[in-house]
This record gives sequence, C-alpha cells and structure tokens, in this order.
Amino acid sequence: MTTIFNDPAEFCDDQLDGFVDLYSDRLRKVAGGVVRLPQGEPEVAVIVGGGSGHYPAFAGLVGPGFAAGAVVGNIFTSPSAAQVYSVAKAAHRGRGVILTFGNYAGDNMNFGIAAKRLNDEGIDTRIVVVTDDIASAEEIDKRRGIAGDFTVFRAMGAAAAEGLDLDEVERIGSSANARTRSLGVAFSGCTMPGADEPLFSVPEGHLGLGLGIHGEPGIRDVELPTADGLAEMLVTPLLEDVPQDRGSRVGVIVNGLGTTKYEELFLLWSRIAPRLREAGLEIVDPEVGELVTSLDMGGASLTLFWLDEELERLWTSDAYTPAYRKQAAPLQGMSSAEEAADAEEREQAPESSEAGRRAAGVVQAATVRIEQLLRDNEQRLGEIDAVAGDGDHGRGMVKGISAARRAVDAAAAEGGASWTLRRGGQAWAEYAGGTSGVLWGAALESAGREIDDAADGYSEDDVRRAVRSFAESIQQLGGAHRGDKTLLDALLPFVDALCEEHAELPLQEAWTKAAVTAQEQAEATAELRPKVGRARPLAEKSVGTPDAGATSMGLILVSLGETLGQTDAPAAN
Repeated sequence: MTTIFNDPAEFCDDQLDGFVDLYSDRLRKVAGGVVRLPQGEPEVAVIVGGGSGHYPAFAGLVGPGFAAGAVVGNIFTSPSAAQVYSVAKAAHRGRGVILTFGNYAGDNMNFGIAAKRLNDEGIDTRIVVVTDDIASAEEIDKRRGIAGDFTVFRAMGAAAAEGLDLDEVERIGSSANARTRSLGVAFSGCTMPGADEPLFSVPEGHLGLGLGIHGEPGIRDVELPTADGLAEMLVTPLLEDVPQDRGSRVGVIVNGLGTTKYEELFLLWSRIAPRLREAGLEIVDPEVGELVTSLDMGGASLTLFWLDEELERLWTSDAYTPAYRKQAAPLQGMSSAEEAADAEEREQAPESSEAGRRAAGVVQAATVRIEQLLRDNEQRLGEIDAVAGDGDHGRGMVKGISAARRAVDAAAAEGGASWTLRRGGQAWAEYAGGTSGVLWGAALESAGREIDDAADGYSEDDVRRAVRSFAESIQQLGGAHRGDKTLLDALLPFVDALCEEHAELPLQEAWTKAAVTAQEQAEATAELRPKVGRARPLAEKSVGTPDAGATSMGLILVSLGETLGQTDAPAAN
C-alpha cells in the first residue's frame, strides 16, 4: 500500500517535485514532465513516457545515452497531448523527435495528437510503440508494452547519443521492438495512493500469469510454483515466441514490479540463466532489478532482447541517468569464479584405514537422515525461533546440513570419519552463516579431530571423547552456560548422561537414553528466560516457548541414536 502522501490527487506532482530536486544538476522540470539539461552536440530527442507508478520508468531514464525527456502522466494514466507536446518541444534541439511508449489506447491517442501538432509546426516527429508482452495478444502489433519498454528506449537513446539521424534512430527503435519479448507474473495487486484495497488480488498460493503493469491482473491464475517452476514458466513460452533471424545472443532483464525483493530476483536469475544457456543462448549484459514497476505490486517479469551486432553495441554502450548507469568498458584484471576456484589449494584427505572408511559411511548415513529430519521440521523450528528471535533457525539449520551433506558425500569417498566430519563442519560454517552455523561447524571439526582415521578400529571411548569435544567447542566459542536458554541446555545434559550416568552401558543403548534426556531438557527450556543472543531483549516474551536451538539439538541427537542402532549403515565407496 502507498502510505506516504498528503492529497492522493496530488501524489504524482508531489513525487515529481522531490525527484527533480534530487537531480536538478542534470535535468529540469517542464510542464508535463522532465527534460535533461542540454550538453554536447544536438541529437535526436528521444521522449519516453506514460503514467506514473512505474519508476524508474519513465523519468528515471532521462540522461546521456538514454532519453532526452520523459512525459509524466498521473498514476497509470496516459499523459495528455498537451503534456507530451510540452516535453517534446522543450527537449527538441533541431534534429527531430521520437515519441516512444507502451502500446495502450490512451497513450496512442495522446502521443499521436502531440506528434501531429509537432509535425504541423515543422518539428519532424516519429512514433515508436513498444509491443513486447507475449501474454496480451497473438498479433505483435496488438500486444502491450511492459518491461520491454526499457530495451527499446535504451536502443534509441544510445543511437541518438551516437549522433545518428532521425531515420536511423526510428529504424533502430522499430528493430529493437521487433526483437523484444516479455512475460510477467504477479503475486499480489497494487494499491493506488489513498485507496484501501488493491486493484486486484491473487488467490492464496497462486500467481497471476501474464500481468499488465497498470494494475491489470494476469490472464489466468496459476498455482504458485517453486523458483525452478517459475523460471520454467517464464523461459519456455519466451523461447517458443521468437523473432526471425534471432541469432543466439540476448540481452536479458529480470524485472521486479515493486515489492518483490532483490534477493528474490537474484534467486530467480540463478534459475533462469542456466535454462537460457542450455538452450544455446549467450547472455549479454543481463539486468536484474526494478526497471519498470507497478507501484507496490508483487511480481516479476522476464524480457529477452534478441541482439544483432548493431543492437548489441547499443545495449552495452555508456549511459548515465538517475536510475541507470552503465560503463561499457569491461573491468580489467578480474578472474572468473571458476578460475579462482581452480587456483584455490584444496586440503587432501589423509590416509585412512578400512575401519576409518566404514565409520565415514556411518557419518554419511547420519547426515542423510538428519538433513531430512531438519527439512521436515524447518517450519516448526522457524516458528519457535520467531517468538523472541528472527525466525531463521529452521532455515539456517537446513542450509547448514545441506552444505554439510554435500561435503560429507564427497569426503566419505576420500577418507575416514575424522576427515568426513571436519569437511562437513567446514561446509556447515561456510554456507549456513549465523550463530548456529559457526557453532555447529566448529563443533563438528572439533569432534573430528578426536578421531584417528588411520586406526584399525574405534572404541566407544573414542566416540564419547569426540562428543565431549563437540560440546566444549560450543561452550568456548559461544560463551553460554547451562540455564541461558540455548542449545547447551539440551547438549550438556546429553553429554553428562552419555559419558557419566550411562557410561557403563553399550554405546548405542547409552546414546538412546541420553538422547531422551536431551529432548526432555529441550522442552524444559520453555520455562527459562534467555540470557544471551537475540532473544535476550524479548526474554519475557519467550517464556512458555522452548529454545529453537535446544529443540533442534534434541531432534538431532535422537536421530543419531537411531542411526547408531542400524547394523547396515553403508560404508563409503
């Protein structure tokens, strides 16, 4: 919801005043919008525009290498012909005008009227309409303009900056439009300033496929997929709707529509990019971020800009606007991630005995089991943590064990239990982050160092010694004590039960009994008040809820006992 305003009816003008004040060093306000300050040789004036609510489009794209001016209508409303005329007249520097906008009825009419008036006055004015949205119509000339506005505006702005004449800039704009395709999805509707309800809603657990950018819902509601599913949903239709003579090089935009966070867009890109590469495409200067938005709409769109040699030159050229800056020259002296990884020295697994390798198989089996356990309990652990913390414990534990699982799988094929535990701990700490990531990573490494992979066998005392080392590492690194409402309130009673109370029992039986104690003590943390960590400021609020770290520790210790009880634990290959 848009919450900052005085009079909703004045929202557009008020926000534009703030924008112009910020960037008064490079542009000025005129009736109907903004134009950039004159500099350098005169060039064709590329005028972009449409309704407000789409920032950075349209005013944020005014600057060298991009637009000469932007017409700013009311929220989601075509600017008037008078506004278009005013901006174009102010930006014109003797080389003609291009008016360019998305394909909507009001824009077509008002920009068309303004173009006629300008032409009648002797200002050669052309129109390039953007029609990139494949969901809106089969016929290209009937399609809407959505995030593909950006590629068409960019191509013409760069062409104008090169000093090309009006005919050439118009030709390039038409070519860019013909080679641009977009498809978007909405997760939630957008709300106009002063309104109580969004313009549309998306059913719970669904998305709107084929959205517009003026508050129009998608053409149909689809069950919300995973990130992989969403990437497939966007990529596949675009690869089935391609221009002629398309080539294999594409500029790509993953565009956020207003409230979909950048981190989500980055994640989506990580799923989109491999699919494009698998299709044989070479990605050129991709853009991921908010480029053409729709107020506070949740959603994203994918645009493919099929490049030829000319368009690629323009796509990668310099630009400097309030919202978009690009330097064409590549960075020097930077090695690729793959080169950096290849150059990194990797520790080699020490020699291990047959017993060491069998024990590594037990570690591997336990890791597989614990990963599934934590995935099954991820939401529950997050909900417990959210009572007085930040709610990330479940997600952090899953991230840690997943990283450890990958490392353990590789390490178990190379060495013994010590090597496997240490590699798993290193991966947990590296990829999980947070307090739990550091503690679990260091503790697993510490436990691993208590085991001799070259030994002909392991005693139960070796395991107990490794468990003590695991706990001591967490105590020393975290600085917490029993009673502070942390994972130690489950772990330390477990260690005492395993190594003292049940020390005379066989290991598997002792472990099972000790794990029951750990779970009981984890549940008992509900009556404690946290004395360390993020939950401490909300200590009273946490009373009645067990500690998330103690809860996950109890679950894991029980699972480990079940693994020890299996006689068919696999040995590493």
